[in-house]
Amino acid sequence: MKAERKLTIRIPQEELDLLESYCEQVSRTKTDVMREFIRGLSRESQQK
Repeated sequence: MKAERKLTIRIPQEELDLLESYCEQVSRTKTDVMREFIRGLSRESQQK
């Protein structure tokens, strides 16, 4: 099992509201959405 690390970010309230609204719409956690986004970055860099 991979060791998990904690990441803390600072974002404007407006961006947090957008993230929370999206998460409610798709019934997913902020952590899950951010993990998927980061994994997508990895795939994008491999395609270039």
